[in-house]
Amino acid sequence: MKRAKRIYALLGVLAVVCVVTVFVVKHEEKQENIRNSGEVVLEVDVDSVQSISWENESESLSFHKEDGSLYDDDSAFPVDEEKINELIGQFEAFSAAFIIEEVTDYSQYGLDDPVCTIEMVAGEETYNIALGDYSAMDSQRYVSLGDGNVYLATNDPLDYFDATLSDMILNDETPSFDNVESIDFEGSDSYHVVYREYTEDSPYTYCEEDVYFKETEEDLLPLNTSRVERYLSAITYLDLSNYMTYNAGEEDLAAYGLDDPELMVTVQYTPEEEDGSQTTSQTFTISISRDPEEREKAENSSDETNSEEKEEEEEEVTAYARIGDSRIIYQITSSSYESLMAADYNDLRHPKVFTASFDDVTSMDISLDGSVYTITSKGNGNKKTFYYNEEEISIEDLQSALENMSASSFTEETPSQKEEIALTIYLDNEVHTQVQIELYRYDGEQCLALVDGQPVSLVPRSQVVDLIEAINALVL
Repeated sequence: MKRAKRIYALLGVLAVVCVVTVFVVKHEEKQENIRNSGEVVLEVDVDSVQSISWENESESLSFHKEDGSLYDDDSAFPVDEEKINELIGQFEAFSAAFIIEEVTDYSQYGLDDPVCTIEMVAGEETYNIALGDYSAMDSQRYVSLGDGNVYLATNDPLDYFDATLSDMILNDETPSFDNVESIDFEGSDSYHVVYREYTEDSPYTYCEEDVYFKETEEDLLPLNTSRVERYLSAITYLDLSNYMTYNAGEEDLAAYGLDDPELMVTVQYTPEEEDGSQTTSQTFTISISRDPEEREKAENSSDETNSEEKEEEEEEVTAYARIGDSRIIYQITSSSYESLMAADYNDLRHPKVFTASFDDVTSMDISLDGSVYTITSKGNGNKKTFYYNEEEISIEDLQSALENMSASSFTEETPSQKEEIALTIYLDNEVHTQVQIELYRYDGEQCLALVDGQPVSLVPRSQVVDLIEAINALVL
């Protein structure tokens, strides 16, 4: 009896050993079917692909080629051909870090329920590709090509195939305005801007940085170059990624306020090639408008709305843009809308009262408190030495105060109160030999500035006080 029990026990041990042996052998066989690769496992000719479709966790999309790529569900959708080719290009030379051969259980790689499936048709060849789990240990994704193997991809195709329809649109482009010839603004303040290179005999301005001018019947009015260029940059870097419709008709234009836009900007410019050469002149147009209901509400709102409420309204602006005659309408941010709508003459003109270069100043006649003081100089450019009553003086504080006077707002009001100070500034300029600046009391916070006899702006009274104190420090 004891002997029989011993035999049964030995048989049991033998059975366990056999099971373990089979498991180990099978495991070793499985390990032997996993091998390093690094080789290209799929090569697809981008130009030969006639159609591509994919389904990811958010969308199912399909495109075919017919004189360019078309969206299967709507041929009116503007497809970005480069993006389609970029997707196909992931498999132009698709390589694997590891190959797992003769796979029987796809679930352990997430390929029983893939995160994305891809189909490409090239001639008579159809490629079916599935993307499975992401291996955190290897930092690579499992991929099936339908050949019974699983590949650990060197590069993750899902980085591209998580694309949605909005990622595939051929958005309009906003150019860099290399050589601007003219700008037209059509809105609350409609006017024409021309570009003129500065010359020493320019009759339009005594500021050598001025190259943009508002054109009127009588004259060319200088604009602030940095403000104009900042405005053009706002167009160049405008985010056109959030489209509302890609096939706008008349009803859509009306729904988004672009049948009668608040502002239309047209820029005539000549692009510059990489080698520095210039091509033919081109025209760029952009239309901007608020949501029609918001626009009507804003236009009918009371002027008594306090500043805090106005700021809150500005944060909630819903605005749209359209490039030329494009059928795509984009929603733009409130900040972009505010930047683009700041296109009136007063938004782009010089804020400074004194716009000439101080290096051109040769002398000054200053009228202050009933007395006239004369400051002279010797030398040229920034090497000049200034004098008062033949005594050398340091003029830095006066220069700083003069150059810092800047408009808090623009006005055409004529002075009605006492003159605070007047300066006649003589310039080393054959065309503009002098500029006259007069500053008058306006209220407790502001002074009224006249340049060459014309009302220009209100400036903070504190800046005028700084100017007077700087002069008094020199002449008293």
